[in-house]
Parts: sequence; structure tokens; C-alpha cells
Amino acid sequence: MTGTVQRPEIERPNAFTQAHLGWTPWLEPLPEEELTEAHYAALVERSRAQSPYFRLLVRDPEILAARTRTDNDIFYNTHAGLPRAERELSATAASRTNGCLFCASVHARFAAHHSHRPDDVQRLLDEGIDGEQDPRWTAIIAASAALTATPGTFGPEHVAALREAGLDDLSIADVVHGAAFFNWANRLMLSLGEPTPPADGGR
Repeated sequence: MTGTVQRPEIERPNAFTQAHLGWTPWLEPLPEEELTEAHYAALVERSRAQSPYFRLLVRDPEILAARTRTDNDIFYNTHAGLPRAERELSATAASRTNGCLFCASVHARFAAHHSHRPDDVQRLLDEGIDGEQDPRWTAIIAASAALTATPGTFGPEHVAALREAGLDDLSIADVVHGAAFFNWANRLMLSLGEPTPPADGGR
């Protein structure tokens, strides 16, 4: 049986950041010593056994395996379509819109690292989707935020803006996939636990 977790009395983060936040579950993750080879196969990467989030999701190993392979294909399979930085940007914009501090911190770091534009990424975190960006990033952020608000908000005008910014069909699909996946992932993470402050004080 899965029990609830006693939450420590800590000062919880309340601002978007590129710092390495922690995360604590509200339900009991599967203890690491109980993981079987089937669980490790579902984790895809054995190092994920260190994460309480993945040890919680691995209670349903078949779903986790499908989730992780989908995630990896969207963000790491970059031989065509968007470069990695802009896939991460779409995830950051969705997470910023949904209010998922943890996911926004992770994907903001990736977007900043791969784009070499940490200040522009931080502006998205600080000012939200209306913060000033170049036309290409503006189009990606706006499309991702529209999908986040409700899929019906995303329309031909967003596709037109993405095309005008230079995105082809595969690149537009990558924007949609990155934002759509993190609309689901944000809601899952927000319903299962909460972020905790960086262990290093935010550095």
C-alpha cells in the first residue's frame, strides 16, 4: 500500500528560478531496496532510482516506461526539427504558465545551457510569457502558452507566427510536442508533491 508522507516544516520556494530545486512527494515512493529488474527497466536509466519522483511513478512500471521513452524522444531526438534549446524553451513556457516551479527550473536550465541565453530564459521566468524576446522565441513561447491555457486556444495565428519565424513542419510539431508533454507532466508533478529549496541555497 502507498501511504502519505510526513512533510517537513521548511520554507518552500515561491519564485521561478534556474536553481536546482528539490522535490518532495506527498505519497510514499517505492523504497530503493524493493526495486526489481522490471522496475529498473521501466526507469530506463538506473540513476533515476535516486529520484523520489521516479520511484513514485515506478509503482506503475509499464506507464512509466512509456512516459520516459516519450519524454526522451521529444527532447533528445534532435536529428530533425527544433534544436534542443527550443524544445526546452517550449517546456519552460508551459511550466511557467502552469506554475510548476520544479519543471520550470529544470527546463529553464536546459534551455539556457543549450541556447547560451541565460538572461533571456530568466526573463521568461521573471516576467512570464509577455516578457520581451526575439521574434522566434516569442512565437515559440506564445504557441506553448496557448496550448497550455487550453488546446483550443492554439490556432492558425500561432502556426503562422511560427512559420514566419522560420520553423518548418517538423519544428512546429516539436513545439507542440514539448508543450503538450509538459502540460501533462506539470499536472502530474503538481498533484503528487511540491518543490523544496535548493540544497546549495540557490547557487
